[in-house]
Amino acid sequence: MINIENLIRENIKTLKPYSSARDEYKASGSKMVFLDANENPYENGVNRYPDPRQKDVKVALAKVKNCNPKNIVLGNGSDEILDLIFRAFCEPKEDNIIILPPTYGMYKVLAGINDIETKEVLLTQSFQPKADEILSAADKNSKILFLCSPNNPTGNSFDKTTVEKLLKEFNGIIVIDEAYIDFSGQESWLNRLEEFPNLIITQTLSKAYGMAGIRLGICYASFTIVDILNRIKPPYNVNLLTQAYALERIEDAEGVQIEIVEIEKNKTLLINALKSIKFITEIFPSDANFVLVKVDDANIRYNQLIEKGIVIRNRTTQPLCENCLRLTVGTEKENEKLIEELLSISKS
Repeated sequence: MINIENLIRENIKTLKPYSSARDEYKASGSKMVFLDANENPYENGVNRYPDPRQKDVKVALAKVKNCNPKNIVLGNGSDEILDLIFRAFCEPKEDNIIILPPTYGMYKVLAGINDIETKEVLLTQSFQPKADEILSAADKNSKILFLCSPNNPTGNSFDKTTVEKLLKEFNGIIVIDEAYIDFSGQESWLNRLEEFPNLIITQTLSKAYGMAGIRLGICYASFTIVDILNRIKPPYNVNLLTQAYALERIEDAEGVQIEIVEIEKNKTLLINALKSIKFITEIFPSDANFVLVKVDDANIRYNQLIEKGIVIRNRTTQPLCENCLRLTVGTEKENEKLIEELLSISKS
């Protein structure tokens, strides 16, 4: 068993967190006169500071995800959560992280911001982790391994047996980024959180929940890790409006599921239509709300679609993704427009 305390930076272990006015006063439900936080007293709906612990949102999430609210940390998007993890466990100029390209680009960016070395172990040609190579690349200063599953930009989920091997043998923190898990048939690793003390799972409301604009990232981890992250997060990192919108959306489980089903249906239709495009040479399997395709010349095809008023993502510069384009699943009309223009380009 990994001792998480041994992975935490020494200065973080002794850090005394900032205590906000709303941390010190615990609401009792009675009508109170708030003169503690130097707020403007005139009510306009947002003149008071938000709940620094986001209790209502966590309770709602815990109900949906079948976990304990005390296993949750919320952030201003998943990127803030990831940055907190770096600051909790990685000593600048000493420690390193391991990433598996092609993958989400912010892992490496955040490593650079925090002055942490990045080790890269490429995925296989079928976009799966090489467990033995990852473990060989790790050293005593390898603090975090990032696994993005379903993976961005490839869209596939990682093999369960491989991930389990890494969870058991990697002597550091493993972050499984599940931003797209709601579109996957694979079970979330949240259901096995208690088995692995070094496991952190990140999710988001930006994808399946359709709330990219409110910026709410979610972290699920052990009580020990949650306590550490809460020590270093800003006191009011999730604003009042974000909490209100998030709570409303989380409680609309039926509405969210309807949209997920619709996106899955549109993805199937899109993939079938893409098979008729002559310059698409491969369509990769997807457990996400996007599809990665290989074309004859990604730069040319990307620019041609831009000229047609359609913006996609050119991933040709990423490892193992030469001449690959990433297509987000849109509405039925948007997908029809995409196919129409692809067919037009194909005939020209």
